Formats: sequence, C-alpha cells, structure tokens
Amino acid sequence: MPRRSVIGAVCLVLVIACAACTASGGRSPPGPASVGGDAGPGVITVGSFDFPESVLLAYLYAGVLSARGYPVRVLPDLGSRELVEPALMTGLVQLVPEYTGSALEFVSLGRAHATASVAATAAALARWMAARGIVTARPAAAQDANAIVVTGATAARYRLRTIADLAGAAPGLVFGGPPECAERPDCLPGLRRAYGLRFRAFAGLDAGGPLTRQALQSGDIGVALLFTTDPAVAAHHLVELADDRGLQPAENVIPVLRRATADRYGAGLLAALDAVSARLSTAALTALNAQVELDGRHPRAVAESWLRDQGLGRRAS
Repeated sequence: MPRRSVIGAVCLVLVIACAACTASGGRSPPGPASVGGDAGPGVITVGSFDFPESVLLAYLYAGVLSARGYPVRVLPDLGSRELVEPALMTGLVQLVPEYTGSALEFVSLGRAHATASVAATAAALARWMAARGIVTARPAAAQDANAIVVTGATAARYRLRTIADLAGAAPGLVFGGPPECAERPDCLPGLRRAYGLRFRAFAGLDAGGPLTRQALQSGDIGVALLFTTDPAVAAHHLVELADDRGLQPAENVIPVLRRATADRYGAGLLAALDAVSARLSTAALTALNAQVELDGRHPRAVAESWLRDQGLGRRAS
C-alpha cells in the first residue's frame, strides 16, 4: 500500500471509531448517516466512496436491510477505493456497494483484467473476493463506467466524437479527474496504453463531482473524467466521447460484504440485497442521481422514496 494510503487508513480508522462512539451512546436520535439502530455489536456498517452516487447506493442497500429488520448504519464519503477496500478487508466496514470492473482490477492488483462481459467480470470478482473472505451479491443491471467528457465547444473545435479523436488535441489540453486517476488502469494509464493519449497536464480534482464539472465548464481543464450515469452531462450539454477501443470494462453495481457477516445473518441478508439489485437499472440509477445532484435532495431521502416505490422499504406512517 502506498504511504499516502497508510496515513489515510489511520485517519479512516479514527473517523469510523468516532462515528461508532457517537452512535453507540443512544442518547440522541440517529443522524443523517444512520439507518436504524445504534452502532453496537452485530451492526452492519455500510461504507461508501467519496462521490454522491456511491453514497446513494449505500443508503439504498442499507435501507432495504433496515426495512427487513437488520441492524445497519451508513458511513458515507469514506474516501477512494484505496481506503474503503482495506476497511472492508479488515472489518472496519462490513458492506460496500462496488463496481465489478474497477473492483476486480483493484483486488487482483491488476493480475485479472475485467472485460465488457457482465457475467465473466462478476464471476472473476467473486473468485478474487472469496479468497479474501468477501462475498459478492447479485450484480445489478445498472452500470456506471468512466466517461471521457468535453464541452460542446471543445468537441466542435477539434471535431471530437470518440476518444481516439483526441489524439491530435491531447498535447494541448489539461485532463481533469480524481487524484487516483493518475494510477488507475482504466484512467490515465489506460488512455495512454489504448489510445496513445498524452495530455499537457493532469489536474487532480474530485471523483466525477462539482469541482471537475466546474473546471471543465470554465475552461480550466479541456477534458474531464466523469461518470456515465452523471445527469449533469446531459443537463449541461456536455459531450461524452465514445470509447471506440473498449477501454472501459463492465462496471455493474454489486454489493460486496464480509463472509462473517453473511454467515451471521444467513441467506435472507443476501436475498434482501439482491432484491434491490434486481430492480436497479442504469436508467433508474441515473434518474436517482438527478434527484441528488440536480434537485439537491439528500441521498437518504431519495433512497427511502425509491425503496418504498419498489415495495422494498418501510411504509410512510
């Protein structure tokens, strides 16, 4: 693990420990990061990455568990995969909504390569996770992959429709995305390998969030890494360049949880998670993201409303 991840992991331990202390006091009502019950022994802690969709997914899966009587809490915005996956492996969190392709590349340390095949990628992830004491639930139909995005003006100026079309323009453009993009095989290294792209500079911003979008629209960067389910791409008339050389693998949403947790609660726990995945399409996830990112609703409220509509949540009293 890189030194920065070790330091970050120590900070993450403190964040989770403090959250547990606060939640276990039992003197005040649960805050916005809690879904049912206090953080005592046996509570299932659902962690999320540090971008809105991941927080939303954490509340979706935690919400269905809470509705079925499981003790659960959500710890949102814990950080990048370099922090969250070690937390899962060591038991600091018990459940994380993941993405099949990226998770496979990470957990295998690049020894297993995800493909566009949903089934093959999910099966490979299950094998690699099982060796580490982690169980994978059913993958959802919903996928969210990296998207290489430019403004309409940039697309028109350089006649861009595909990522390959960036070859001539890249040396004069700044690429922006999450800091970890510089090391991820499906980000900058992949763009160099598959497309031969070398940008003028890289700006480490956020994971498909407002900093990246603002930098793109203001012209501070010329190309951005966003996500295919980001509703702001269409809302702000941005242009997603086609991945014409198939760099991005299958990225289906998939809950991953510790085997000890799955064993403790039995088949009903996985069945509850699978019930959400069975109903979650890419279009549905994009629409839910729009409620959070464009309408400003809290991810927990959006998740609870959708679960009720699907017959999976608690009924409003």
